[in-house]
Amino acid sequence: MSDRPTLPGNMPNAFVAGRGNLSPEDQSLVARRQAAMGPAYRLFYETPVHLVRGDGVWLYDAQGEAYLDTYNNVASVGHCHPRVVEAMARQAAVFASHTRYLHEGILAYSERLLRYFPPELSHVMFTCTGSEANDLALRITEAHTGGTGIIVTENAYHGVTHAIAALSPSLGQGVALGKAVRVVPAPDPLRLEGDLGQAFAAHVQAAVDDLIAAGIKPAALIVDTIFSSDGVLADPKGFLAPAVAAIRKAGGLFIADEVQPGFGRTGEAMWGFERHGLVPDIVTLGKPMGNGYPVAAVVMRPDLVAEFGTRARYFNTFGGNAVAAATANAVLDVIEDEGLMDNARIVGSYLREGLDDLAARHESLGPIRSAGLFVGAEIVAGGDPLAADAAYAANVVNRLRDARVLISATGPRANVLKIRPPLVFSTENADLFLDRLDKALVR
Repeated sequence: MSDRPTLPGNMPNAFVAGRGNLSPEDQSLVARRQAAMGPAYRLFYETPVHLVRGDGVWLYDAQGEAYLDTYNNVASVGHCHPRVVEAMARQAAVFASHTRYLHEGILAYSERLLRYFPPELSHVMFTCTGSEANDLALRITEAHTGGTGIIVTENAYHGVTHAIAALSPSLGQGVALGKAVRVVPAPDPLRLEGDLGQAFAAHVQAAVDDLIAAGIKPAALIVDTIFSSDGVLADPKGFLAPAVAAIRKAGGLFIADEVQPGFGRTGEAMWGFERHGLVPDIVTLGKPMGNGYPVAAVVMRPDLVAEFGTRARYFNTFGGNAVAAATANAVLDVIEDEGLMDNARIVGSYLREGLDDLAARHESLGPIRSAGLFVGAEIVAGGDPLAADAAYAANVVNRLRDARVLISATGPRANVLKIRPPLVFSTENADLFLDRLDKALVR
C-alpha cells in the first residue's frame, strides 16, 4: 500500500489573489466572486480567463479573442454543438419532468445506452453528476457485499459528495479519507517494477489483506480506467485484469469510473474498461454524457440492484429527467453520425506523433502516455523521467494560456500536462497546439 501523497494546497496553475495581469473589470469580477462565493473555489491560470462564448473546440473571451480548448471533456462533442442545443431546447419547451411519470424519452435512451455495454450490464439508473453516480454505486456496492472497505489509487478523484470525497485522495490533505478506505500506488510504469498488472494487483491484494486484518470487509476496487488524476496511465492494455481478480476473490466488486475516459475518448472503444478486456460489476458515467447538461448514470449487473431496489426507494428529481434524456440522446447521435470515436483514434495518433517529436527536441518533455484524445505528458527536469518538475509544468500551462491555448496539469506530482480536447479536435487543431507547445517548452 501507499502512504497518502503530500499534495499542493492549490491547483498547480491556480490564480492567486493579488497576482496576475488582470484588467480593472476582471479584478472587479474576482472581488465579486470572492465576496459572493467564498474561498473554496479556484480559478485556473495566473491570469484567469474571462470567457463569454464557446463554439466547437474554441472558447472566446470578453474581447472576442479565441482560445483553443485542449482540456475540456465536458463539452465532449464540442462547445454548444447545434444538434445537442436544439434537442435540449426542443424538449425543454415540451416537457421537463422527472422519472416518476411514464415517458418514452428516458426509456428509449436507456435501451440505446445499454446496447453499448456487455450484456451482463443490463440495468441503468440516472443521476445528475458523476459524483452522484459514484455515490449511488457505493450504496449499491455496500448493500450487495455487506462490506465497506474501498480501495482507490493514490491520487484518485471520484467526486465531491461527502462519501465520495472520502475516497478521492486528490482533493488533498484537507479532505480526510474514510477509515475504511485504502490507498494503493497508481499503476505507473515509471515507478512500479516488473509486470505492471501483477505489481498493481499485489498492492491491491495488500490493501485487501489490511482491510481484513482491521476487521473491515472489502467491498470494491474503484478506478478511473484511464487513471486521469494519477497522470493518465493507459497501457499496456489488460493490466487491470489481475487487480480486478484480486478484489473479486475477496468478495468485492470492480467499479469502473468512466466519467472521464467514457463515450469514445480513447478512440478504440466506447469505454476505457474495454481496453482491458474486462466486464465491470458497475460502471459510472458523467461529464461528457450530456455535453455540459448535467446528466450522469450508473450501469450495473441487475442482480446487484435487486436487493437494494426492494429495500430502498431511489429517486432523483433531476436525474434522468426528460430534457436530460433528450440531450444525452443527441450526444450519442453526434458521436455516431460524425464518427467521433474514429476521429479520437486518428487525431489522437497524429497528436501523439507530434508530441513524441517535441519530446525528442525538448528535454523538459518526458514520458508521454495516451489513448485516443486523452494524453498525459510528463514535464521533467534535466531529461530525467523520474525528476518531476511541477513548477515548470505550471509555467508551461500559463505560457500556453497566454498563447490562447487552454490546458491543465495533473498527477500526484502536479507535473503531467493533461491534454483532453473535445472529440471534434482536428489535425489542424493539433498542429496549432503543437506549435504553441513547442514555443512554451523553451526554457
